[in-house]
Amino acid sequence: MKILPSRVKVNQATGGKPLYRRLWFWAGLGIGGGIVASIYGISLIDRTLPDQTELNAVLREQTLTIKAADGTILQQQGEATREQLKLEQIPDNLKKAFIASEDRRFRQHNGVDPQGIVRAGLNNLRSQGVVEGGSTITQQLTRILFLKQEQTIWRKLKEVRLAQKMEHELTKDQILERYLNLVYLGGGAYGVADAAWVYFSKSPDQLTLAEMATIAGLAPAPSLYAPDKNPEAAIRRRNLVLQRMQEDGVITPEQRQAALQEPLTLKSSLPKRVQVESPYFTSYIQKELPKYVPAKVLASEGLVVETTLNPAWQKVAEEAVAKTLRNQGRWENFKQAAMVAIDPRSGEIKAMVGGKDFGKNQFNRVTQAQRQPGSTFKGFVYATAIASGKSPYDSYQDAPFVVDGYEPKNYSERFRGSMNIRDALTRSINIIAVKVLIDIGFTPTIKLAHDMGIKSELKPTYSLALGSNEVNLLELTSAYGSFATQGLHTEPHGITRILNRQGKVIWSANFKSKRALDADSAAIMTWMLRNVVEEGTGAAAQLGERPVAGKTGTSDEARDLWFIGYIPQMVTGVWLGNDDNRPTYGSSGSAAYTWHEFMEKAAEGMPVEKFPKRPKLEGRKGTIKAQSIKPKQVLNRSISSNDDSEGEGARNSEESGSSRRRRRRSYSQEEQQSNYTPRRRRRDRSEESNSSNSSSESSTPRRRSRRVESDSPPPRRTRRSSSPDNNSGSSSPQPSWRERLRPSN
Repeated sequence: MKILPSRVKVNQATGGKPLYRRLWFWAGLGIGGGIVASIYGISLIDRTLPDQTELNAVLREQTLTIKAADGTILQQQGEATREQLKLEQIPDNLKKAFIASEDRRFRQHNGVDPQGIVRAGLNNLRSQGVVEGGSTITQQLTRILFLKQEQTIWRKLKEVRLAQKMEHELTKDQILERYLNLVYLGGGAYGVADAAWVYFSKSPDQLTLAEMATIAGLAPAPSLYAPDKNPEAAIRRRNLVLQRMQEDGVITPEQRQAALQEPLTLKSSLPKRVQVESPYFTSYIQKELPKYVPAKVLASEGLVVETTLNPAWQKVAEEAVAKTLRNQGRWENFKQAAMVAIDPRSGEIKAMVGGKDFGKNQFNRVTQAQRQPGSTFKGFVYATAIASGKSPYDSYQDAPFVVDGYEPKNYSERFRGSMNIRDALTRSINIIAVKVLIDIGFTPTIKLAHDMGIKSELKPTYSLALGSNEVNLLELTSAYGSFATQGLHTEPHGITRILNRQGKVIWSANFKSKRALDADSAAIMTWMLRNVVEEGTGAAAQLGERPVAGKTGTSDEARDLWFIGYIPQMVTGVWLGNDDNRPTYGSSGSAAYTWHEFMEKAAEGMPVEKFPKRPKLEGRKGTIKAQSIKPKQVLNRSISSNDDSEGEGARNSEESGSSRRRRRRSYSQEEQQSNYTPRRRRRDRSEESNSSNSSSESSTPRRRSRRVESDSPPPRRTRRSSSPDNNSGSSSPQPSWRERLRPSN
């Protein structure tokens, strides 16, 4: 009973009501709960936002930009900006026009502008329409980079939170620069540089004040205010932007009045982002990307791919190929050509022309066409021989020869008797190449070719020596680059770096050179291949005082015309032919001439470097062990008087069927020396052909068993030439009717 008075006192002190019924209790509980809920909501939103490091992104998602070695853009895909400008490159009035139009308190707020939201709401109510947005430039940038365009409360909350985070991570200038480079302004234009080009065919610094206001007015609704589709709405929007610029003190009333009176004059152009430079090369780059970047990153990330391409050399390569197709191609019956240039020291691809017209045919004949290399493969046969310890002066008999039913033949059907390896390579004698292959073996030859850069399958057949196994131009050119680098091979590649959306390098080239051939053997081979250019079939590739080494090649019935040549700093390969494998009337001299046309200009300003001197031949030890082949049957026949004296009369008896066609193709090679003399000839030299009578030695069913190789270079300056002098010293015959009708370059 004594407790009751105290309870009465408590009730009186609290007004007689329980605690849970007090207003201040619920008010406090509500405020506290709101704070907790806000914290939880913010943390929930933050978990769905990009990582803080991603806030530095400078590209949209799902974009791809491929750049040349000098930084110029070759190709873009997705919602990409062709020209990324620095803030200082953008005119001041253009920057202020966007701020006046989109975010007048840009410099004052912290990502979100409550005053701007209220002002925009009131203005929209007065106008009974949407004339002003409440989103800041920072909010718009977060939407561009990270968010989709759906109109939901959740997306708006994420946008607000991202804008606040971005303001902490970036400066105002960095935000403005990214925005002006990424904002979509209609007509396929992303960023102010693209818009200036699309609507006015100008760069941003050439725009008038009225044109700047027109572009700035596009941001809220590009389709509504597009000057090329709705000029009246565009002018109204432009005038509103000019009014705001005057109200903000950015321009004077006089400047505004002058801009208002300026007519809307458009000069439309296609977006530069849709242009593709060097399409064969960029398509090759896109096929290479999955090797270095996961598929998920390729599909979702915005990437910049920096490549090895030299735009100046690429242009020269395209011109050289076009010239050859226009002139020799029309006369010699080939419709396609390909060229690739590589820095053999780094493996970087500097130029690539994959065909005549990418728009009509996207097949890349540098990387995708598998063709017989003809006599260019002899380089690997002789390199294996030299590396096994053989001397360039070791002699073989050029005489009728049949091995296990396979009979290689020389084009002229003549035989020269004893000839050393160097001269046999210079004259491209087929019989000796096969005999050398038998001495050194299939396995060492194939291994060396693969080590030097050939990736295609090589079959152990006798016709391997004559290039019956198909390869592509890129691997063949890269393999010859191993001669230029004294036996070191570096994987050919076209990508130097790959950057993500934040501009961070996620992959960079780090291809190490590997020893494929010992340095002495490589130097000896270069010495021999120089002789091919100076004294033999590659004379059309000469570059004055600059040393050149290389090898010509022609496959069966001149279906493939090759020249692979190099200087110390660059190796370049050329292929001419037809996609449908039709025979041509040409020679690999045309390929050597095309090589010359490119290299003469590409090497301008490049220091003249000398090849290593030929090492001493005495006392050399082999670095490759020969594994000589043991044929089941070998038939050797001595050179008969008919063989030795065979000339025009004997060969004229073959004027029927395919022989007549081959004679027509070889109009500039009809005169042959009966005895080989290594005199310097810079104009017309003929390369010995190869032929095989054994169908089993053909690498593919489409190749006929008889293979012809007649590589005679055309003159570099004129298509009219005389036949080589004969040993008797008689005067050269008058040019034939066909010779006189040949087109000049």
